Order: sequence, then C-alpha cells, then structure tokens
Amino acid sequence: MKIPDDKRYFRIGEVSRIIGVEPSVLRYWESEFPQIRPPRADSNQRTYQRKDLDIILEIKRLLYDEKLTINGARQKLKKQTSSIPSMEDTLRKLKAELKDIAEFLS
Repeated sequence: MKIPDDKRYFRIGEVSRIIGVEPSVLRYWESEFPQIRPPRADSNQRTYQRKDLDIILEIKRLLYDEKLTINGARQKLKKQTSSIPSMEDTLRKLKAELKDIAEFLS
C-alpha cells in the first residue's frame, strides 16, 4: 500500500493496485464520497493525484478496518476534512502575518 514517490498522477488501474480494491469499488466510492472527484485526461481516463490516494486510503481504513457503513464513513470523513483549515483561510492568515511583518520592518 505504498504510494510511489516519483509519480504525481495515477490511472484507475494503478490506484486499484496500490489501494488493493477493484476499479469498480473506486468508481462506486467516487459516487458516494464528494471528496473524490478525479479529473479526466484527454483520453477520458481518470487522473488521480496523491491527495486523492490519501483520501481513498482513509476511506478504505474507515470501511474495512473500523467497519463503518458508507454513511458512517462519509460523516466521519466530512468531520475530519472540516476540522482542517481551508487553503483560503491559511493563505489569508499568512498574508496578514506577512503584512504585519512588512509594516514592522518599514
């Protein structure tokens, strides 16, 4: 279950082998979990990124290890992602801190 360090994008077959579930399971999870929405390449193939694989691994853990239902896993994953500050919030705070530093230095 190790994600290769040298790759940024993965096709569904590669993700299936890495995660250890069938491609049909991945497609089903895409329909059930809004956090997984891989864009499609020009060839109409799904292109998963590393962050998608991390989310999929967490979904697999919730379903297979913690034995949660799809609904239970969806709710738990939603709570986990809502507790993480959004990128916009983080950038806004960083910008404010940089502005304070610039004012202090001038």
